[in-house]
Amino acid sequence: GLENARLQAKFDQDTWSVNDILAHLRACADVWGKSILAMIAQDQPTLRYVSPRTWMRKMDYHAQEFHASLQAFTNPRATLLQALKMLKIEDWSRGATFTGTVRRREQTILSYAQRIADHEAAHLDQIESAITWAISNQ
Repeated sequence: GLENARLQAKFDQDTWSVNDILAHLRACADVWGKSILAMIAQDQPTLRYVSPRTWMRKMDYHAQEFHASLQAFTNPRATLLQALKMLKIEDWSRGATFTGTVRRREQTILSYAQRIADHEAAHLDQIESAITWAISNQ
């Protein structure tokens, strides 16, 4: 129920707005989710690592209106969750090799799904604080 201006407002120069947090989470979900879908579709693919922060800047997620951005976050998430629900237990160990990092990294569907869940959980307090501040400063 907050207007877009409130969702883009910052407590101070060093904190993220609600929209900034969504932009960050959306970029991570885009990049990591795409990697998971590639691991589901291909046998042991070699994928180039993409930095979520670089992707976020390239796609200019910070400048996008919050509600449209939230919808753009939730639709691919639903697709990813549906794909994950279809996996057999042994499919969770399907993996990929990532290049473009310091060294080639091996990851699995499970490790990337856990990475998304842990990362988003770490931002929950930040989101709550940003929303509380935005509401109190309407």
